[in-house]
Amino acid sequence: MKKTYEIAVIPGDGTGPEVVAEGLKILESVATLYDFACHITSYDIGGEHYLASGETISDELLESLKTKDAIFLGAIGHPDVKPGILEKGILLKTRFALDQYINLRPVKLYEGVYTPIKDKLPEHIDFVVVRENTEGLYAGAGGFLKRGTADEVAIQESINTRSGVERCIRYAFEFCKTRNQSHKLTLCGKTNVLTYAFDLWERTFYEVAEEYPDIEADYAHVDALCMWLIKNPEWFDVIVTDNMFGDIITDLGAMIQGGMGIAAGANINPAGVSMFEPIGGSAPKYTGQQKINPIAAILAVQLMLDTIGEKKAALSVEAGVAQVLKNDIQDVAAGQMGYSTREIGDRVIDYIKKQDRR
Repeated sequence: MKKTYEIAVIPGDGTGPEVVAEGLKILESVATLYDFACHITSYDIGGEHYLASGETISDELLESLKTKDAIFLGAIGHPDVKPGILEKGILLKTRFALDQYINLRPVKLYEGVYTPIKDKLPEHIDFVVVRENTEGLYAGAGGFLKRGTADEVAIQESINTRSGVERCIRYAFEFCKTRNQSHKLTLCGKTNVLTYAFDLWERTFYEVAEEYPDIEADYAHVDALCMWLIKNPEWFDVIVTDNMFGDIITDLGAMIQGGMGIAAGANINPAGVSMFEPIGGSAPKYTGQQKINPIAAILAVQLMLDTIGEKKAALSVEAGVAQVLKNDIQDVAAGQMGYSTREIGDRVIDYIKKQDRR
């Protein structure tokens, strides 16, 4: 009897449903080719749902998500909803409730894709950022004093626990072991200024590093790292960092790999339910036009397949994407691809079907 996975799908806002449709099309194709099945349950949450009901995501829905094998998210973000409401009420709430304490962001330049970094090729840009995903400045600790007055004070606290930091760092070391790269793990921090939080990070990092003698443990200040990612991206294999710095450097990474249209990410609970998404947002101005690039959503499916254990299917999807980027897409930017959203999904499937699966 074939393996069946329970997959929750949140198409979300804007162009989210369009790219999700292509991701699901690819998922269905490889499930048939590699003899497994996916049972899809779709959840109507996002900006439209919030505007109609005043609800972001219910506790009952969160409990339902905990029963799934994985979550595939399209995009969250609506022009008629104040920034922060959906992000905190859906994305952060889901990450925290499901303890998705790892944000995993591959940064890879594929052949045929333009990078703004002069003279850099695919062999120079292939690293992964492991971002702590449930603590730091995103934990929501802080508040206002005398709000709305001339004496207003705003405090936002970064919460870093030994257990939270250590489990993230251990995940990064283990992940680094699996990559056929330089076996180098770089801690990104700011120990010269953030002397409390990153003292904890640095001490924990080098203590755990003693258990991994085959992995080179390296450190870089976040500002220096941003320079080096532009000048020498080939220096990096795996980068581990806190929530805020990870949020920043992964957007930089998306640009050097060609743009948001091909950047996918995973919110991972290694012992629970993980969520996979394109990181480019809902792009509401393109809604319904079939102009948005679905490659990021398709690569999110590839990450999902790899995480749930369907390794051969994941490799097949990535190979199909690589062929489309190399041979077909003129420009990864929305509306400049030479193909519609739907047509790109079809092209990926065509390449997948042509592969030798022996």
